[in-house]
Amino acid sequence: MKIQIINGPNLNLLGVREPSVYGDTSFESYLLSLKKIFPQCEITYFQSNVEGELINKIHETGFSYDGIILNAGAYTHTSIALHDAIKAVTTPVVEVHISNVYTREPFRHKSLVAAACKGVIAGFGLDSYRLAMEAII
Repeated sequence: MKIQIINGPNLNLLGVREPSVYGDTSFESYLLSLKKIFPQCEITYFQSNVEGELINKIHETGFSYDGIILNAGAYTHTSIALHDAIKAVTTPVVEVHISNVYTREPFRHKSLVAAACKGVIAGFGLDSYRLAMEAII
């Protein structure tokens, strides 16, 4: 199986950004352990702080991969364009969040991409990605 992980804005700072919320592990470090847990899968990773680049990656992989795991970061709450990109492709997308967005600021309680996704996983730290992998498999 081919799985594309897409991380949005500020997630390049995992491990140093608000460790009390996001932990102290970089995503690159976590990705190594994820690949060990799922050796049968080809896992590719992309991160961008630019909304259009996230859309381009969804378009690029959304017809040929078996699944996309998307942590759109703050774009989750603002991007109709990401919602439309997910709806436009045939690959199932699972929305993930490291923190439990429902225990945070009220503006984080609404996802504009969730309705286009197969499912949503939030609040389990970086383990949210592992749970999304299991859901796709």
